[in-house]
Amino acid sequence: MAPTYNSLMTNAKDYVMIVFGVVIYAIGFCGFILPHEVIIGGLAGVGALVYFATGGLIPVAVTQYACNLILLAMAFKIVGKSFVLRTIFGATAAALSIGVFESLFMRLGHPLIADISMSVILGGILCGMGVGTAFIHNGSTGGTDIIAAMVSKVSNVSIGRTMIIVDMLIVATSILLPFEGTFVERLQVRVPLMVYGWVVTYVISYVTDLLINTNRQAKQFMIFSTKWSEIADRINMEAHRGVTVLDGEGWYSKKEIKILMVWCRKMESVTICRIIKSIDPDAFITQTNVNGVYGKGFDTMRVRMKGIKKN
Repeated sequence: MAPTYNSLMTNAKDYVMIVFGVVIYAIGFCGFILPHEVIIGGLAGVGALVYFATGGLIPVAVTQYACNLILLAMAFKIVGKSFVLRTIFGATAAALSIGVFESLFMRLGHPLIADISMSVILGGILCGMGVGTAFIHNGSTGGTDIIAAMVSKVSNVSIGRTMIIVDMLIVATSILLPFEGTFVERLQVRVPLMVYGWVVTYVISYVTDLLINTNRQAKQFMIFSTKWSEIADRINMEAHRGVTVLDGEGWYSKKEIKILMVWCRKMESVTICRIIKSIDPDAFITQTNVNGVYGKGFDTMRVRMKGIKKN
């Protein structure tokens, strides 16, 4: 029997965590960013632009969801059915969450945190945590991800660069929002808000990447020592990590050497170093970060495999 990759339990957990992620995002955006009239990148920013341009007549969630559906319809033939269907779920959950929390927080008539700097930074952290949680579990909330995916399919422009450009333009557009006053007064009010928008967009991106990479981060050791056998045994017994022994040759000395390769969790790296140094203080060691080690004792690949057809 062919292995079943998409077990019911795994899918259920992924969908629950995607919803949890978008709820955190919605709280961060609606509770700490939107009340200060700060425009951020993404379709949430586009929705906020329409919301403030219409005096609150059109909710953020409505504009965000409508734009997502339009972009997905345009991207269907370019990015594929799987991407579109996965994004529809995330976009729907995001729109519903933002709709609920937008109504709740905007009715208060004042921000939860009066200080704009502290409020938008906290909001950005929550948004980044929400997006990162969704991404870890194969989710996507759409937005500028769709535009970037389309551009990357038809040009050599990277996804990251496209998202940065689009997000910066969305934030910059906030200077055109209705304002009662002179042009100079408009600049004095809107420019600081634009700067906050760019900063919080960066915070969201940074926290998202941090959460994704921290979740998968491991360490790789390459160990060169004449006492390689003793080191390998100690790592097996004390650190409970596997060791791969490779054959090598020192080109200068023309002597054969044994190279130990070890992967471990980030928190276990100190234990590995102590074991090595206690046996051979002169051992030559390289230590590198590895963003993703999959297999027994490490992470499980969170990818959705297509069903395997029986012959």
